[in-house]
Amino acid sequence: MSGKRLFDYLYDQINNYPLERAFGSRLDGAWRYYSTGQMVELTNRASLGLLRLGLRKGDKVATVVYQAMPEWVALDYAMLQIGVLNVPMYPTISSREYEYILNESEAQYCFVGAGDLYDKVLAARMKTPGLKEIFTFYDRPGARRWDTILAPANDDFSEVEQIKSTIEPDDLATLIYTSGTTGNPKGVMLTHRNIVFNVEALRKLAPVRPGDRILSFLPVSHVYERVAVYAYTAYGGSVSFTGTDNLGGESGDLRAIRPHFFTCVPRLLEKVYERIYSKGLELKGVKRALFFWALGLADQWDFGFKPQGLAAIQWRIADRLVFSKWREALGGELRGMTTAASACSIKILRAFSAAGIRVREGYGLSEASPALTFNEFDDIHTMLGTVGPALDGVEIRIEPSSDYRPGEGEVLAKSPGIMVGYYKQPEKTAEMIRIIDGERWLATGDVGMFVDGPGNRKYLKITDRKKELLKTSGGKYVAPTPIESVLKEHRLVEQAMVVGENLKFVSALIVPSEQGLKEWSEKHEIAWTNLPDMIRHPKVLERYQMLIDRVNELFSHVEQVKKFTLLSDLWEPVKVDGSEAELTPTLKLKRRVIMKKYEREIEKMYA
Repeated sequence: MSGKRLFDYLYDQINNYPLERAFGSRLDGAWRYYSTGQMVELTNRASLGLLRLGLRKGDKVATVVYQAMPEWVALDYAMLQIGVLNVPMYPTISSREYEYILNESEAQYCFVGAGDLYDKVLAARMKTPGLKEIFTFYDRPGARRWDTILAPANDDFSEVEQIKSTIEPDDLATLIYTSGTTGNPKGVMLTHRNIVFNVEALRKLAPVRPGDRILSFLPVSHVYERVAVYAYTAYGGSVSFTGTDNLGGESGDLRAIRPHFFTCVPRLLEKVYERIYSKGLELKGVKRALFFWALGLADQWDFGFKPQGLAAIQWRIADRLVFSKWREALGGELRGMTTAASACSIKILRAFSAAGIRVREGYGLSEASPALTFNEFDDIHTMLGTVGPALDGVEIRIEPSSDYRPGEGEVLAKSPGIMVGYYKQPEKTAEMIRIIDGERWLATGDVGMFVDGPGNRKYLKITDRKKELLKTSGGKYVAPTPIESVLKEHRLVEQAMVVGENLKFVSALIVPSEQGLKEWSEKHEIAWTNLPDMIRHPKVLERYQMLIDRVNELFSHVEQVKKFTLLSDLWEPVKVDGSEAELTPTLKLKRRVIMKKYEREIEKMYA
């Protein structure tokens, strides 16, 4: 055998930097941690328990939790070291999607978190004959808890050790079902070697040292956070699991844990920024003036920016009076955080970076295990508006086409992290994997271009999704994502989708920010009633037209939004009434669903 397996990282930790607090989560409100030694013991007990359920190498077990916990991590490592494939499912998908994934993956067992997840999987079980039993991580009448499968601590673990020795780096480690914007999800087959490549490629870039405090709150059903957990094990980070609802405030987990590092998504940063902005609006007099003066300074910030003279004094004042409070709200000891999964607004990146909060944007996808590019944490090898240069061991090429602007093209990638393929879907695999000069290249479906950046390196800029490019009835191509991103930067806009495929001009569907619109209405002495009424108010429509006019100045004539419609219903990744959701579990727009739902509103804009 040559190379690491993912579970080797757990044993590396106990040999090199054993932690008293390796993994922890809240239980009945109090923090409870497992040491590295306890995690190893729990992992081995779970491995033997899984074997006694009759599971063997290549079998699949599904898991679904709202947030990770040490027990989930131990179960995951337990599967990895005996060759059983963990099939993590999103907690926000429908019973129908659970049914599809459980049947296609042939999962024999499922381990679930909260009670409502048990109910959803139980509803799917009627049509998943291969699913033998559903276990729970918490007490649930009628279900066995996960710990009932654990072998006694003093048992004979020689069978586990023997199987562990046969696991190869090129063996499959997991099936990760992507949250596609169209059609059924696809099972991405990733090996130990695929994911280990990513962990090692990021090792020298991530500012994580042995013993550092990590806060983890993203779902481990997403490859982004899943691989982050392996990386934390490898780098010796002490991981505390929580939920996004428990982060902020005086008693929130950011202040309780005071993390050195965490991963996040752009939407979370946007919400934090909106909360900060709203607090600023509540200030009066000099304090309010200072707050917005500091925000104005932040708009001037860039990597490598070093103010001199009077400017340096201004920045020190802004930092002491405003930005230092932002850092304290995030725990006060944060050395860095990464954001991925979707594009992050440059305005947001500037604001946090100006406040001394290092946010770095990377790029990847499940099929690449996941990272392909990354902006480094120093202020030299990073560039605003890009997703960074390729990781060591990754090659990126741009495939031009007459459909794109000069310099743009589909992003193709080659690396040891590229997936084996889609489970049971060779045709879909062939669409994504291209053989060029005898080598496997991943066709990402993203449109991008190279930008010359610091260190004489090529930095990747993602401009849109290939499948999302609009072609107007006049034959002009329009990239909707940049327009949507600029619209969403404004605090009056919660969500936006650009429309124009086979139509004579570009228009937009906009969901206003209820909080932002309330504050604007109060400021302009407009009586607030409710959002459905307010989006028809002439003054409100006039204000959004002003916003559209300002945004249009940034785009060419064909890209400019000619008409818009305000909507009162927030787009969601799961619908209470069971209807098809407008967003994927990773909060990407399901354009087809939104177009169909608002077909009448769209027709009115083009009447």
